[in-house]
Amino acid sequence: MVTYMNDMKIRTVEDIHRFLAGTAEVVFAVEDKGERYRWMQSILVRLRYLSLGKKARGAVLRYLERVSGYSGIQVKRLVKQYAKQGRIVRQPVAGKRFQGIYGPVDVALLAETDTLHGQLCGAATKKICERMYTLHGDRRYQRLAGISISHLYNLRRSQGYRRQRRHFDKTNAARSQIGERRKPAPGGQPGFLRVDTVHQGDLDDIKGVYHINAVDEVTQSSSVCSRSSASANAF
Repeated sequence: MVTYMNDMKIRTVEDIHRFLAGTAEVVFAVEDKGERYRWMQSILVRLRYLSLGKKARGAVLRYLERVSGYSGIQVKRLVKQYAKQGRIVRQPVAGKRFQGIYGPVDVALLAETDTLHGQLCGAATKKICERMYTLHGDRRYQRLAGISISHLYNLRRSQGYRRQRRHFDKTNAARSQIGERRKPAPGGQPGFLRVDTVHQGDLDDIKGVYHINAVDEVTQSSSVCSRSSASANAF
């Protein structure tokens, strides 16, 4: 059973906005539907959802939709239940359902395996399931040991799998070389210029000229020119 939720950094609506912008970190993996309902209810209580304005409520709904894996319609239905009853509870399902070969327990086990091994390719994951059952005797893998690679990917694309294994990371900052001051490394190739400028000074509130000296790092050939203040700014 996979059950862990680390969202204690989400304390205000501003934290919600930072998460939606990709700058906050939340890890979510819950097997039981009741646990997801309890988590959603805790968020609504923590942020005092019923007292928020329209814009803030919309941000909270988007957060619940993104992390829980539920559709927008499902999230609104559950939040409406919370507003009416003060809690979110599972509703009884009428009618019978056909039992598939791979149930929620198998999907949860696959999500747990992918979390532990970093979601390898289908063939490698299938081999792990086979070894866990045949070599290590873990009976939980009995059905997954015989799964086909194509159907393993089907389980990964299922809504139940996505609800149980969702991981959002902070956006990594990228370093820029723009504006970096450093000595060039021409490696023997001419064309790297060192540019020095000297301002002659002002006279009677009139800007003086700029003297510009460009020296090639390799050949040491130089070019000297003078420009007025207007053209120097454009240079």
